[in-house]
Amino acid sequence: MKIKKILTSVAVAGLFIAGGVTAYVYNKAFTPNTTFNQKEVFVYIPTNATYEMVQQELAPFVKDMGKFDFVASKRKYDTNVKAGKFLLTQNMTSFDMVRAMRRNTPVKVAFNNQESLEKLAQRMASQLEPDSVALYVSFTNTPFLKENGFTEENILAMFIPNTYEFYWDVNSNKLADKMAKEYKKFWNHERLEKAAAKNLTPIEVSVLASIVHKETAKADERATVAGVYLNRLKTGMPLQADPTIIFAMKKESGDFDQVIKRVYHNDLRIKSPYNTYVNAGLPPGPIAMPDISAIDAVLNAEKHDYIYFCASPDKPGYHAFASNYSEHQVNARKYAAWVNKLGINR
Repeated sequence: MKIKKILTSVAVAGLFIAGGVTAYVYNKAFTPNTTFNQKEVFVYIPTNATYEMVQQELAPFVKDMGKFDFVASKRKYDTNVKAGKFLLTQNMTSFDMVRAMRRNTPVKVAFNNQESLEKLAQRMASQLEPDSVALYVSFTNTPFLKENGFTEENILAMFIPNTYEFYWDVNSNKLADKMAKEYKKFWNHERLEKAAAKNLTPIEVSVLASIVHKETAKADERATVAGVYLNRLKTGMPLQADPTIIFAMKKESGDFDQVIKRVYHNDLRIKSPYNTYVNAGLPPGPIAMPDISAIDAVLNAEKHDYIYFCASPDKPGYHAFASNYSEHQVNARKYAAWVNKLGINR
């Protein structure tokens, strides 16, 4: 009888102990343990981060770090930290947070209208872990350029403005490879055929598109402007594109942030391969990152006999086109008088 009572007591004690352990674990792992009021926050863990670095990053968002440490240890996260961007939501438990810290959240990277590769690298670096220097080095790496058929002067043509998905901690070389694949995907059979029909390579299309893009912000006018430049190329006439002069001036000064609204006659003498007033044909690379509408405007250029054009004071933002020089002079004088009246200098 005594043995039975002893066994019963031991069993009851065991239940209490088990219940206590269960309650302890539940409190540590499965009760809310966040301290932020937002619905969600993102935490960024750099490559090769230690668990101590993770604790520092999480400190503003975790109510009881001891509870988080308990779960992290049990689930071996503290010895297997993951780099990346991670999503935490309000009232997450420690168990949920540790699980979330293993789910790298993709980043949507967007870019457009960059005037130089340096500017592009800076733009992308503001959205990802690799810095602008690492990105620039990967984009201009000699084996990479040779493998994909680019040079340092025209590599900007490889980047098609759009929104792309990467992991925040992406390696800069892998990012460059991904952009090369996206470029090849963009230049599908239809676009390649249209480029070939105009005796242009995809890179040459992008170079011309960059001039068209800078020449007019009006998408519905770009095919007409592209037609003018193609007519000039066919006749051997220099492109005489003011945006290339502006680019040459910025490149020579190293200041791509300056605003140049007007090109003067003396500016046309600048010594640069990008000066399309003194150099025939296309410049060695894009003068900016053309958007898709500008690229397609070149591929689907309007067929006409226009050779000249200048900004139109009668229709701001658009241009007046002409088939001969005397007609163009009339348009040009009208525009010059309008600019002078507005007092626009540089």
